[in-house]
Amino acid sequence: MLGKKLVLFKNGQTPNREEVLFEVPHLEEIRHFVTKNIKKYGHMGLVITLRFYIRSSNFLKYQYEEVKIKIKNVSGKNKNGLNGDLPEKAEVNKFLKMISDYKNKIREIKHKIHEEERNL
Repeated sequence: MLGKKLVLFKNGQTPNREEVLFEVPHLEEIRHFVTKNIKKYGHMGLVITLRFYIRSSNFLKYQYEEVKIKIKNVSGKNKNGLNGDLPEKAEVNKFLKMISDYKNKIREIKHKIHEEERNL
């Protein structure tokens, strides 16, 4: 652009000046335009924010469920052994076993006594 002007000056010609008229719109038009755009972009921003919030909350909810299932699977492996085998039954305490046997025998004897009393 400057090069063209310099060439024109050397040749003795003057470049045509085109005056750009910059018209400032009235204050009411500016206010109306700004208000309209603020409402439009505010609404768009609100919609985008809500969509992001809903999508991220759903994503986190599903990820939480998947992690919960994985943790249950891992804890299940620890209980059942690494290969998934059932753990061996622990031996019952002999003393407790004897007491439960005695209780059962006493219960049977009491039941027999009640039956004999009814029959008499």
